[in-house]
Amino acid sequence: MNRQGLDCKIVIVGAGCFGISTAYHLLTRGFQDITIIERSNEFPAKDASSNDINRIVRTSYTDPFYAKLAKEAIKSWKEDVDIWGDSYHESGVLLIAGKYADEAYLNEVQQGLRLTQFERFSMVDQSFPSNAAVYLPEDTKGYLNHDNGWVDAGKATFLLTKKVIALGGKLILGKRATKLLRKGGITEAVECHDGTVVGASLVVIAAGPWSPSIFPELEYKDKSLATGQCVAMVQLSQEEADKYRNVPVVLNYSTGFYCFPPTKDNIVKIAIHAPGFTHTIDNISIPRTVITHPEDGLFIPKAYAQRLRDEFAAVYPELAKKDFSSTRLCWYNDSPDGDWIIGRHPTDSSILFATGGSGHAFKFLPVIGRIVADAIQGTLDSLVAKKFAFDREITHVDGSRDGTGMVREELNVNDLCGPEKSQS
Repeated sequence: MNRQGLDCKIVIVGAGCFGISTAYHLLTRGFQDITIIERSNEFPAKDASSNDINRIVRTSYTDPFYAKLAKEAIKSWKEDVDIWGDSYHESGVLLIAGKYADEAYLNEVQQGLRLTQFERFSMVDQSFPSNAAVYLPEDTKGYLNHDNGWVDAGKATFLLTKKVIALGGKLILGKRATKLLRKGGITEAVECHDGTVVGASLVVIAAGPWSPSIFPELEYKDKSLATGQCVAMVQLSQEEADKYRNVPVVLNYSTGFYCFPPTKDNIVKIAIHAPGFTHTIDNISIPRTVITHPEDGLFIPKAYAQRLRDEFAAVYPELAKKDFSSTRLCWYNDSPDGDWIIGRHPTDSSILFATGGSGHAFKFLPVIGRIVADAIQGTLDSLVAKKFAFDREITHVDGSRDGTGMVREELNVNDLCGPEKSQS
């Protein structure tokens, strides 16, 4: 079993959810030499999925492991205000029934959460403000979890990064890791695009959707896949926002559609949790973002812009008439089974992966680094280690997206549109 002492030099590649949370937990355990290498010149990186106006915080999982861990994360979101401030908002999450939601409900009940199950929408419509124009068919079934909500992801990432720096962690911005320097097959340093070399006893690869492509020599590309997910924002007036301020997050597992209450800036975000789009270069899907493509890196496929609008209209018909104020492809790092990848490389013990978020990791920001830190120290529960192993056998698919009927597609860059071309 590989273990790292408190005096070892650890380099983390990537300052997103996995990377920052790992650094925080290592530093609070007494590790002295933690360096984070981040390709972006700013933090949080403006094209990172961890830098977003909101993310769902839910305990609705068919896997009891994630359901329990999410409850622990929510405890931190709510109680550790010295870290998170007012990042977390307990709006409730309304889940529209489907096979996945029905199975998840059983785990919710076992955890003793505050739930309202409904067989007709009229049984739960009082959970929406009376002056909000809500349309869900009367035969809509599901449940409302009152103990769930959403988090301002960009703010939370920024606040935890400040904590990491205050604890002595070193954040190196504007350095794109490009090469592992190895001796006898064991990594001893990371080389960046400008020739900068950072020595390390252990390298933690936490590069999110860039993980499959960053170091081809590790033969990682078949373990997960970078996929772009379609997102749009709608700017409300103050009067409109006040009407919808206290609505719950709405999540439909049958279609993948979800939408949030308005933010403090009166923006409503809508999105589809789907198989997504790949952007393949040299047989590896690589994120196409506003940094790599400033002119159209935020554009989304036209067909999905219409799908977003149609799904939005099925919940809030009046708001769906408004123009999109912005769009975005949010890049995930999807594993085949939806489980994370946390563990050592099988032939290079100086490499540990902390990635494969699969579109559901951010809610775990307060606790996910604890799992990585346990893996680093060799104390991770054997069943958990097997679950997240780099070379595990894939025995199931990601059920949270399996019921949508959608398939993964290759991104056609000639079929993209920004907000001005996706209007109502």
